[in-house]
Amino acid sequence: MANFISKCNWDDQSMSQILLRWYGANGRDLPWRIRSKNDSGYKKYDPYLVWLSEIMLQQTTVKAVIPYFNLFVRNWPTIFDLAKADENLIYGAWAGLGYYSRAKNLLKCSKIIVDEYSGLFPISAEELQKLPGIGPYTSAAISAIAFGEYATVVDANVERVICRLFEIKKPITEAKSEIFSLANRLTSKENPGDYAQAIMDLGAKICKPKKPLCDQCPWNPVCLSKKNDSTLLIPTKGFHKKKPTRLGEIYIAQKGNEIVLIKRPPKGLLPNMLCPPTYGWLDKTKEKGPPFDANWEILPERVTHSFTHFNLILTVYKAQIDKLPANFCSYNLSKSLLSTLPTLSKKVLRLTTNF
Repeated sequence: MANFISKCNWDDQSMSQILLRWYGANGRDLPWRIRSKNDSGYKKYDPYLVWLSEIMLQQTTVKAVIPYFNLFVRNWPTIFDLAKADENLIYGAWAGLGYYSRAKNLLKCSKIIVDEYSGLFPISAEELQKLPGIGPYTSAAISAIAFGEYATVVDANVERVICRLFEIKKPITEAKSEIFSLANRLTSKENPGDYAQAIMDLGAKICKPKKPLCDQCPWNPVCLSKKNDSTLLIPTKGFHKKKPTRLGEIYIAQKGNEIVLIKRPPKGLLPNMLCPPTYGWLDKTKEKGPPFDANWEILPERVTHSFTHFNLILTVYKAQIDKLPANFCSYNLSKSLLSTLPTLSKKVLRLTTNF
């Protein structure tokens, strides 16, 4: 690849400059890409907005994140607002975005930044990684984009671009260190933040997984996959294990227009979220069966849901009750309640109620 680039009179930093020029004209217009001037006149991104967006974007698409991001910024416009927010409101606003441990870490991290850092985000990727919910990728993204620190950002889009550019034929899982090394070589030393966003946008808009727009790519002249007509064969993902399937039960108890819900534990799947009582797929209780005595009716239709590491099939039981059992709480069944529940609960309630 180095020989091929040299023949085109391109070196690593000239490639980054070419990409930055492309980004200046073609970058995505995203709500967290808002610049403000500091005392020296340098335009920079708000670290709070960068952090919030990067946490939300973990294993989640930009399209899915945008409405949630806008909601959070409206409700909690600064790190100080978020740190003092009611956790139930945070979890409710997060409902439907998935990977709910992120919401828990979001609140925990905001409190640490306010209490221990006086509301100022650490600048280096190394310091950022000490905070809850921030790993190598997220710390590099915040450090580079928000503070202009030299850090190499590698997400799924970047992996695909690098694999095709250098025609890496090994499965991504076996080429992680090689991909990072090559990505690090190309990272702009003068503007690592915009470069990080540029190469991610290149992967999202041009170097797409199935229908890459190679003729519009600024790196087209030096792309080995394009040169060797192997673009659609790369990257190689390797073997993926089939997700296991778990079986469980879920119990919908209604008292008039109220529904019985429980708050899940702070650890594990759906932490701190309100859900109908369940059995068998998460909570390994000693005895199988409903959470309390009632005239339970088993519904013919089951509910299916897919989590990251397994698929779930739930048998649904429904009952009308006159009196609320001890140690249980009921909530008024409304659209506002539904909006605060995780997707799994929404699926079940839409099946069993009028919502």
